[in-house]
Amino acid sequence: MSRSIRPDAVLIQAVIAGALSFAHLHDLAEAAGQSGWKAWAYPISVDLLLVAAWRRLRTARRDRSAWTWFVIALAASLGANVATAGLLDLHDVPAWLRILVAGWPALAFLGGTLLVHSPTQPPDPAAEEVAAQEADVHRADAPEPAPAPPTVPELAPAADPAPPAAAPVVPAALLDHARKIADAHRASTGTPMPADALTARLGLPAPMADAITTQLQLA
Repeated sequence: MSRSIRPDAVLIQAVIAGALSFAHLHDLAEAAGQSGWKAWAYPISVDLLLVAAWRRLRTARRDRSAWTWFVIALAASLGANVATAGLLDLHDVPAWLRILVAGWPALAFLGGTLLVHSPTQPPDPAAEEVAAQEADVHRADAPEPAPAPPTVPELAPAADPAPPAAAPVVPAALLDHARKIADAHRASTGTPMPADALTARLGLPAPMADAITTQLQLA
C-alpha cells in the first residue's frame, strides 16, 4: 500500500529560504573574485558553521564560544542576503569585502574545529556534594510511614453447644417401686442403697436409672 506524501508548509518554506540564501552567498562570493567551484563552496561553509554552532548550543547553552561562532555565521549569511538586495554594486565590490570573503575559509575552519573539539564542561564536585546533602535533608525530613496495624487472625465461629438431652419422665409407679427397694435395703443393712446396685436391681436403661437415682437422691 503506497503512502501519500503530504507537503509540509514549514519544510517548503525552509527549502525556499535555504535556496535563496545559498544563491545570495554564491553571487557575493563570485562578485568578490571567487569563481568556479569556490563560489559554490562558500554558501556550504557558512551554513555548516551555522548548523555546527546551533548544535553546540543545544547541548551547552552557556558556551560563549558557541554563541560567538553562531553570531559570526549568522552575520555572514544575513550580510550576503542584504548586500545582494541592490545595496551593493556587485560589479564593483570594495576591497574590504574582498578581504573578508578571501579570509572566510580560514575563519570558518577555525570555528568548526573549535566547536567540534571543545571539551564539555566537567561536573562541579562541590555542586554535586551540595545536591547530595540537600537530598539527604529532604529524605530525613520526610515523615516515616505509619506502622501497619497488626493483623488479627480471623477466628472461626464457635460451634453452638449441643442442647442437653431432656431427662426421661419416670412414671410414678416405677418411682414408688424403686423407693420401696431402697427403703428395704436401708432397713436390712442400715445404709443407703448404692445407685449402681439399684440400677442393677431394676434392670432399666441408663437414662431412666439415672433419673430415678437423682430423684431418690441415692449415693
